[in-house]
Amino acid sequence: MPCKKIKPLLMGCLWVSAALTHSVQAEESPDALMAALTGGKVNASFRLRYETVDDDVPLLKDAEALTLRSIVGYTTGELAGFSAVIEFEDVRVVGGVDDYAPEQLGYSVIADPEETRLNRGFVQYQGIENLTLAAGRQRIAYDNQRFIGNVGWRQNEQTFDSFTSVWNAGDVTVQYAFVNQVNGVMPVLDADVEDHFLNVSWTGLSFVTVTGYGYYLEQDNTHTENDTVGMRMAGSSALNDSLKLIYTAEYAQQETNHFNADYRLGELGIGMGPVTVKAGYETLGSDNGVYGFQTPLGTKHAFNGWADKFLVTPVAGLEDTYLDVTADALGMTWKAVYHEFNSDKGNIDYGNEVDVMVSKAFGKHYVLGVKYATYDADAFSVDTDKFWLWGELKF
Repeated sequence: MPCKKIKPLLMGCLWVSAALTHSVQAEESPDALMAALTGGKVNASFRLRYETVDDDVPLLKDAEALTLRSIVGYTTGELAGFSAVIEFEDVRVVGGVDDYAPEQLGYSVIADPEETRLNRGFVQYQGIENLTLAAGRQRIAYDNQRFIGNVGWRQNEQTFDSFTSVWNAGDVTVQYAFVNQVNGVMPVLDADVEDHFLNVSWTGLSFVTVTGYGYYLEQDNTHTENDTVGMRMAGSSALNDSLKLIYTAEYAQQETNHFNADYRLGELGIGMGPVTVKAGYETLGSDNGVYGFQTPLGTKHAFNGWADKFLVTPVAGLEDTYLDVTADALGMTWKAVYHEFNSDKGNIDYGNEVDVMVSKAFGKHYVLGVKYATYDADAFSVDTDKFWLWGELKF
């Protein structure tokens, strides 16, 4: 691993350790350290999920999985501005329902392999006004997670071995992260990297948040670079006591070792009490039909259909025209989304998709949900149906 990659994270950890030692000495009391270590809080969540995949991939059987994700963590109390978080995650097959890849060959993929790992483990410092510094394994999620996210839908979430800083002063928030390892939702997606994230947002106007960002990615083993720079504006305005206008506009440019592509998003919606209706048009552009705009660290399941047909953007790019209806009724949340998928280059009709979901929260700690996605292929991939049923306990 190159020294230039280790140095920023190592220096951050050494700085945290030295400052913590100084702070403990300044307290001049072992009781202060013990109180911080024992005066924290436990967090835990348990999510049991049944998932099926029915697709027309030749030579692969339809997949079925029943898995339990368990997360248990502890956040210490604060000592002179310092605190620490440690959290473990375990994913287990339940009842022997494991007819899916990667657990068994010959089946379609369900990206929830059995695994036990350190999910988060970091030290943070908040002793300077408006500033938070942290070093270790962390969850990082910016904006709507289109470019940087934790992929919370999968049983193994995505985390980052990183040094992060967040500075907040009035209407401006500046977030920076240096990442030297990505811990993906499956071991095959883990990567040694040298990534820099910069995200700056401004909320000086009540009706819009303006964000500028730059995400500079580089893999160690291949030296593949993926640099994305963009701007996002998102907000809402009340039209009257019962109606709200919702809008988002975003543009980004991506440059790799050999290619360039653009990203565009326009979304307009109306909030009518418990019902929100949004129409959107998203383009992940193509560089002359040989490279499609990619979002390798985003929470991709939340975009371009829950059937996950476009986790990797086709070389001809992707245009996603969609209609999203969300409602709170009968004590439940209802959601339906329709997508029309086309290429950015070549006017190719990829297919269309319908997604529906119903979920219900029971108090603060329990959630039950059911979700279904059906992709109707035309000129891309194959017809696919996916189904999920889950329950979650969280405290």
